Amino acid sequence: MDEAHERALNTDVLMGLIKKVLARRRDLKLIVTSATMNADRFSRFYGGAPEFFIPGRTFPVDIQYSRSPCEDYVDSAVRQVLAIHVSQGPGDILVFMTGQEDIECTCELIDERLKQLNDPPKLSILPIYSQMPADLQAKIFDRAAPGVRKVIVATNIAETSLTVDGIMYVVDSGFSKLKVYNPRMGMDTLQITPISQANASQRAGRAGRTGPGKAFHLYTERAFRDEFYIQTIPEIQRTNLANTVLLLKSLGVRDLLDFDFMDPPPQETISTSLFDLWALGALDNLGDLTELGRQMTSFPMDPSMAKLVITSCEYGCSEEILTIVSMLSVPSVFYRPKERMEEADAAREKFFDSTSDHLTLLNVYQQWAGNGRRDGWCVTHFLHPKALRRAEEIRNQIRDIMTSNKMQLVSCGYDMDIVRLCICSGYYHQAAKRKGLGEYLNLRTSVSMQLHPTSALYNSGDPPDYVIYHELILTSKEYMSCVTTVDATWLADLGAVFYSVKQKGYSTKLKRTTELEFNKKMEIEQQMAKDRQKAADRAKEEDEKKVRKPVMKKVTAVGAVRKPIVPKRRGF
Repeated sequence: MDEAHERALNTDVLMGLIKKVLARRRDLKLIVTSATMNADRFSRFYGGAPEFFIPGRTFPVDIQYSRSPCEDYVDSAVRQVLAIHVSQGPGDILVFMTGQEDIECTCELIDERLKQLNDPPKLSILPIYSQMPADLQAKIFDRAAPGVRKVIVATNIAETSLTVDGIMYVVDSGFSKLKVYNPRMGMDTLQITPISQANASQRAGRAGRTGPGKAFHLYTERAFRDEFYIQTIPEIQRTNLANTVLLLKSLGVRDLLDFDFMDPPPQETISTSLFDLWALGALDNLGDLTELGRQMTSFPMDPSMAKLVITSCEYGCSEEILTIVSMLSVPSVFYRPKERMEEADAAREKFFDSTSDHLTLLNVYQQWAGNGRRDGWCVTHFLHPKALRRAEEIRNQIRDIMTSNKMQLVSCGYDMDIVRLCICSGYYHQAAKRKGLGEYLNLRTSVSMQLHPTSALYNSGDPPDYVIYHELILTSKEYMSCVTTVDATWLADLGAVFYSVKQKGYSTKLKRTTELEFNKKMEIEQQMAKDRQKAADRAKEEDEKKVRKPVMKKVTAVGAVRKPIVPKRRGF
């Protein structure tokens, strides 16, 4: 298992599963490898496993820390880049920033301040982030012209995933963006957080790949030593675990709180995930997989999307849902360069469906396929061809799974209401009601949320009363991502566990009484199940007693030993 220090969700789950297997399979060997890792932590998890250190082919790196904390890491990074460019020897510069906005701002400031200098050396400024087109990303690998230094401004993707020859200087802002899940609000938040000591070492190491280099950390040595975590917070402790819970349930793990995680996830996150799966119909009242839940485990995706794919066959729109789910499984296909925002927005509006962002994605894919899947067409319409090709690969993969499960692939033609109804069947637990202009209230949590400005519904003349959303993201506000208009009756029919049509005289007191009765019924069912299990265990124990071999005791008779009686032979 490689890159263990990244502590990805699947890595941690696999660690726990393999530990169970190793207890049974003494012949099996596991090798855990990483560039930077707290080896002792992994060794203890596997019962004192031996540790080996393999020295890499790296050159020495001179690490320099800031003398005092910097107030603005973007401004400090720009000043450091210019200082290196003017006073240091040849070699390219790599700058670590948090995201697209910081990267673009850094590049602009470097360009502006470079022009203010008298006859500065030539500098090629190259940004790189995930939303850039592939051809622009590839420019960072091009060799610079003689006498020109490159400065590459990147996110933490350049820590391990990218290796660019010629980097001799690294400028480390000390921050990165982390996606953190809030189980109480059911929301992902993108937070700018300090990096770990392992991240800092990895960033500094980029300067010593091809020769001796220098790393400039824009934070103090004391902050690095006392304030930074040794390792990054494991993904399992900061993400939605619904898919992981479904996987472990399918593998026969009954008690998730007893599963041997290297770093256990928050109990609240597990409880929320169990509840969400129960609400979707994947788990029964006892927490066991239902038939629907077993079907959902065939699909390597979010449980809500897996349910969409399964129910789409019943609604007769599996072709359309297959495309929508594939488009939701890739990063945004829309490209919005800062210098051409208005053109990009106008191109995006051509694909809009005023009732649904999901249907907007369907329009994009269908028009891309209808225009020969050409990269030139994508560039004209400000779309990422790489993301669309990846969506097609995912679509083919899901289609193969559906075919192997004997699920029908059918199209609903032009009846998009059927598609919206099907989408509601998978996302009724993520519904909101309109409160004001562009503002909505979550029907379950009463959290206030907004339509995102890029949504097809944002500028619609008549905002819908009820919507469902794919996910919530907190940036400057709580935004709903990928929204679709739904009818109130759909929510009441499909999400009866949450909603009902309010009847006259149905008071809050009566509603509370109904909820208490429902909870009591669930407790009784759970107790009955426990009693049945105990009875089965007792019966099994009794059966085992019956088949046990009797205890043999040797009894020695007192007195003379009798001679055996030999029967006489009869003559003929």
